[in-house]
Amino acid sequence: MGQPTPATDDGWWRSAVIYQVYVRSFADGDGDGTGDLAGVRARLPYLAELGVDALWFNPWYLSPMKDGGYDVADYRAIDPAFGTLAEAEKLIAEARELGIRTIVDIVPNHVSDQHPWFRAALAGGPERELFHFRPGRGDHGELPPNDWTSEFGGPAWTRLPDGDWYLHLFAPEQPDLNWAHPAVRQEHEDILRFWFDRGVAGVRIDSAALLAKDPGLPDFTEGRDPHPYVDRDELHDVYRAWRAVADEYGAVFVGEVWLPDTERFARYLRPDELHTAFNFSFMTCPWDAARLRRSIDDTLAEHAPVGAPATWVLCNHDVTRTVTRYGRADTGFDFATKAFGTPTDLDLGTRRARAAALLSLALPGAVYVY
Repeated sequence: MGQPTPATDDGWWRSAVIYQVYVRSFADGDGDGTGDLAGVRARLPYLAELGVDALWFNPWYLSPMKDGGYDVADYRAIDPAFGTLAEAEKLIAEARELGIRTIVDIVPNHVSDQHPWFRAALAGGPERELFHFRPGRGDHGELPPNDWTSEFGGPAWTRLPDGDWYLHLFAPEQPDLNWAHPAVRQEHEDILRFWFDRGVAGVRIDSAALLAKDPGLPDFTEGRDPHPYVDRDELHDVYRAWRAVADEYGAVFVGEVWLPDTERFARYLRPDELHTAFNFSFMTCPWDAARLRRSIDDTLAEHAPVGAPATWVLCNHDVTRTVTRYGRADTGFDFATKAFGTPTDLDLGTRRARAAALLSLALPGAVYVY
């Protein structure tokens, strides 16, 4: 991969090699069977030798781990399974000395049900305004407030003993925040500053096209524009405010933006919003030369109008590993068909994965390696 980009290069993110680290499974430094920050720190020289420009860490915050750490209870604390805040600060500094920047994960759509805000909301406090609490429908409020479904299946609402329901587009342990409330916006800007002050060079934004909801919380109607909770226009005001914070520190953003509409996707990459966004059409593309070429051409074309660099991703923590996927009869990826036990030719998958890695590393833009 070559040598890391010099730490003084402000445009490093335009052509960076970024190595994704899921702390729990990366390296165990204390022998307890769980990966930790000590394990990552011990392997920083190896990562520097690989030539990576930055490390992207999946959430390392205090969490009950109901969703692999994407249910955050405290953004300013490291989960004890991984280490301490002091260790994280050492890791950030030591990596920087080796020419490696650090990118942390932010999950703005929701928090853990163990977050202090939500615990206070359950107790009936004014914090309920920071989430989406509603009475139910039906004669006795026994039906959810609307028909939205969770990304994990089933209703996106859970009823409390007092009769009210709360919204969670993911697991019930991940209540959605109310992004129309100024305290929610202020808290996240403060979180960004907290980590930028500790030397973090960038932030990866989980489910970046969510957050904003239609205040009326209407039932979902296929094809209705705007969508009640995906890719709403008011989201861009949030990211413009975030960009102003990042620019103070010379920091960057990468968004997890799953959108089929390329024009709307590109809006997130305007010069005053996010710097980059993940390229999922390339990641989900099957092993087919013509379709890979078309994905590459389309990606470069959709990024050109906003002057943003493309990103290239073959897999991440959410999807089937590249060797496994490329060794199957169906070499594409779709969450609906994701399954264990599918026959896989690992030799074939390995050969294809190596070729795909070579291809992605040669393309213009930034590449993420997991």
